[in-house]
Amino acid sequence: MRFPVDDILDAVRASLAQRTNLVVQAPPGAGKTTRLAPALLDAPWLAGRKIVMLEPRRIAARAAARFMAELRGEAVGETIGYRVRMDSKVGPRTRLEVVTEGVLTRLLQEDPSLADYGAVLFDEYHERSLQADLGLALALEAQGSLRPDLRIVVMSATLDGAAVAKLLGDAPLISSEGRAFPVETRYAAPLERNARIEGHLASVVLRVLREEAGSVLAFLPGQAEIRRVADLLASQLPRDVDLVPLFGELEPAQQDAAILPSAPGRRKVVLATSIAETSLTIEGVRIVVDSGLSRIPRFDLNSGMGHLETVRVARSAADQRRGRAGRTAPGICYRLWSEGEDARLVAFPTPEILEADLAPLALELAAWGARDATALAWLDPPRA
Repeated sequence: MRFPVDDILDAVRASLAQRTNLVVQAPPGAGKTTRLAPALLDAPWLAGRKIVMLEPRRIAARAAARFMAELRGEAVGETIGYRVRMDSKVGPRTRLEVVTEGVLTRLLQEDPSLADYGAVLFDEYHERSLQADLGLALALEAQGSLRPDLRIVVMSATLDGAAVAKLLGDAPLISSEGRAFPVETRYAAPLERNARIEGHLASVVLRVLREEAGSVLAFLPGQAEIRRVADLLASQLPRDVDLVPLFGELEPAQQDAAILPSAPGRRKVVLATSIAETSLTIEGVRIVVDSGLSRIPRFDLNSGMGHLETVRVARSAADQRRGRAGRTAPGICYRLWSEGEDARLVAFPTPEILEADLAPLALELAAWGARDATALAWLDPPRA
């Protein structure tokens, strides 16, 4: 099996043999998540140490580790393993650990030198979570103070790669082509201005199941909307269609069921939050129905309270969602808004570090021993 990112692996290896930092820019479907890290395991500079790769979401971390292990003909926990909250599969022979953000922060806090690791890879950095920004800042300080040989690789699909390269000390930037089948975009705005998104999305899903082949991935802002749409669809789906939810709080087995191939002769409707935007290929999906909404944490300085807010997705996220329809075959994306609204989407979401409650960040920095946050390297510095 060959991926577009395979064409740049020699350049990546050559760059890291000479320089410690690197930015890799590759669109969805290029294979950066599962091909780049294993290609570095035999690098001389690694000197037998391990690689840790940060994956923002637990389901993506487990899926990536499982896929990479399968390509080697091994079980997860042998050469390649993962560590996420309340679940891990690593062993004495594990040399590549796929971890989620909190796990990386703990590794750095427990051993700032990362003595057991030769490289830290940040996957899907364009999501710009607070923990990813913190992890990169701590890794850069560890590199500058304790581990000048530590390799740091930032991988992104949609972010401004030049800005990240500058943050990493004018690091080289290597770009890869993507691999995706053509996706037709259709706009299906609600007829009524204040129509509930759940009813409209359910009606579009039922229509495309009648008109198109393949499975459907539908994006909704949160669990409540997923449950309401599931209730609307439960008694109306064709007999050959399974209905499966996909969100962060599900048990791992339920999450895995959503991304595994359907049984022969069956297809499915996956009702997902933004968890399915990146890093995951859901087998059989060639139709995406996008509500255009996402739920994000925000902090109110006046009240001192954090809350979740439902917002319109940025263009980068909408394009990521659209791309899910073209991962394995030509597809169609139904956007539940108008072309006029589409033209007004902001380019990128606001980084979490600029909107979230920074008390947890302050505590992590205190544990690290940083009295002044501005002494660390940030793409967007936290508020004073």
